[in-house]
Amino acid sequence: MLQNIRIAVDAVVFGYAGGTLYVLLIQQKFNGQDPYWALPGGLVQDSEPLIDAVKRELMEETNVTVNYLEQLYTFGDDVHRDSRNRVISVAYFALIDSAKTTVKANTDADKVQWCNVNEIPPLAFDHNIIIETALQRLRAKLTYQPIGFDLLPEYFLFSDLERLYSTISRQEIDRRNFRKKIMSFGFIDETDRVSEKKGGRPGKYFTFNKQKYNQLTQEGIYFELKFV
Repeated sequence: MLQNIRIAVDAVVFGYAGGTLYVLLIQQKFNGQDPYWALPGGLVQDSEPLIDAVKRELMEETNVTVNYLEQLYTFGDDVHRDSRNRVISVAYFALIDSAKTTVKANTDADKVQWCNVNEIPPLAFDHNIIIETALQRLRAKLTYQPIGFDLLPEYFLFSDLERLYSTISRQEIDRRNFRKKIMSFGFIDETDRVSEKKGGRPGKYFTFNKQKYNQLTQEGIYFELKFV
């Protein structure tokens, strides 16, 4: 019996701004149906690698280019996840600095926008489940691998990094332990830049040392984050 299964890719792109974690959504409509919100994604072409497919779909629907995407999970146990066909989706997720990213609906989407992860509406197919799976992966990674630098601007206050971790984890971090742990690795550098904050002691800006981080990653890094 010949199979009639299609392969798709979906992208969970997280952004961060003002202490809020966002996910990138698109709005589409098919065959006169009411518009619906969904993750960027679509069917893989016959001769196309999966990673090329997800990058292409992101560009065609959101005008976003992502350098690094991590494969998340394959969704297909629910054979009726797409009412039109039997579709298996390979989901990817990425972290980007949304402040530096200009999104706009491109050829394959009617609208595109950042959505607060705490205010996600009902989405098409099983995309709410895909986003929740990505959030679980992201929170798990916090406890064993430094992440989040792709969500911050090039120069950031240490308090910005603390706030980012608290936002993603939805827990209050042990600030003293967190600073000691982060600084011990040497993958962020303190700069001479000082914040222009009025009142109180001005804070120094930091920047991410990618060379040092990549070196530690190759050598093996043990990162344990403690929460209050």
